[in-house]
Amino acid sequence: MRQKAILGFLAGITAAAIWGGMYVVSKAVMDVIQPLTLLTLRLALGILTLGLICLIRKGDPIRPKTFWQIFGIGTVGYGISLGFQFVGTNLSTAANGALVTSATPAFVVLFAALLLKERVTLRRLLALLLATLGVLIVIRPEAGQFSSQLFLGNLYLTLAALTWALYSVLMRLATRQTDVLTASLVALAGGLPVSMPLGLWEVAHQGYGTFTLNVLGGILFLGVISTALAMYLWNTAFTYLEAGTASLTFFAQPVVGAVLGVIFLDEVLSPLFLLGGLLIGLGLVLSARE
Repeated sequence: MRQKAILGFLAGITAAAIWGGMYVVSKAVMDVIQPLTLLTLRLALGILTLGLICLIRKGDPIRPKTFWQIFGIGTVGYGISLGFQFVGTNLSTAANGALVTSATPAFVVLFAALLLKERVTLRRLLALLLATLGVLIVIRPEAGQFSSQLFLGNLYLTLAALTWALYSVLMRLATRQTDVLTASLVALAGGLPVSMPLGLWEVAHQGYGTFTLNVLGGILFLGVISTALAMYLWNTAFTYLEAGTASLTFFAQPVVGAVLGVIFLDEVLSPLFLLGGLLIGLGLVLSARE
């Protein structure tokens, strides 16, 4: 049991770390491809990657009822939630996106208590508080903008955090009786009915830029690593850990993103960043000891 908990933490932190690096790659790719078109490409590549692995591995078949349940969960996570995130960030700001979606673990704790009947312990609340405080220090709330002009974008970002938390908890329910790899594949497919029509609309009305080898490499990274691998690892974390505990690994994302910003975008780490990273680490350690 202890070994599974360690694997769960490693899987969740690795997924969040990959997503932290995703923004550096996305910055270049979205200069050429519109967000929802890119989301569709990511899902398609993720489905292809996991589908090939499932064919090679020849796992147990999934029952039709379970298939459609997970497909619907995927629609919530990869269609609705990521759609809200893209549109919200477009209408608001990147800083607001990081700030508002950092509420995801708190929403996970709420849904886990309601749907999974997980206990909201004092230790878990303290871990959540420490990690939340740390991430707020890392992403600097003063960089956010909350004027009335950005209200709709911020509302969409809040809905993105809420629906991603719901997806994560529902996937923990689904993977109790289903292989994680198969469930991840079906869930990714569930996002296409939302992203594909919107992506086709983007291409028809806004077009796309010039594809280069760097852009193609970025698309492959986003589809295979940031989607297929990271989503599988995230779902694995919620299989091995209680949802409230697994959600705290999400806080690794802004830390890794900030570090990569220093390496690739010549940004500077402040002493506050180091303090925030320390608090996030303490929150994860405290949660892991529960």
